[in-house]
Amino acid sequence: VQLQASGGGHVQPGGSLRLSCAASGMNFKIAGMDWYRQAPGKERELVASISTGGSTNYADSVKGRFFISRDNVQRTLYLQMNSLNTEDTAVYYCKTQYWGNDYWGRGTQVTVSS
Repeated sequence: VQLQASGGGHVQPGGSLRLSCAASGMNFKIAGMDWYRQAPGKERELVASISTGGSTNYADSVKGRFFISRDNVQRTLYLQMNSLNTEDTAVYYCKTQYWGNDYWGRGTQVTVSS
């Protein structure tokens, strides 16, 4: 299983970014998927989750601003991030639990600053 996250970058407060996570080596459509983030000096935290059926859950800090989605044909996970603020600065990781094992993608840096 390989997960490749991309789409990070630098954005001004109030801006938007869309992260992608391309999956390979797995049956993507049967796996729940997550986005996590880790800010400097802080623990890694769960940002958003999406089930195989498309049900979603979000951390309170991102509700109404971030939207997780998936394309089972392209085997890609997305995170649309809107109204970004400086507290969203972090390395973002995609993750799945597949057949009892956790798999993490390499992170993508998101920096929100003016």
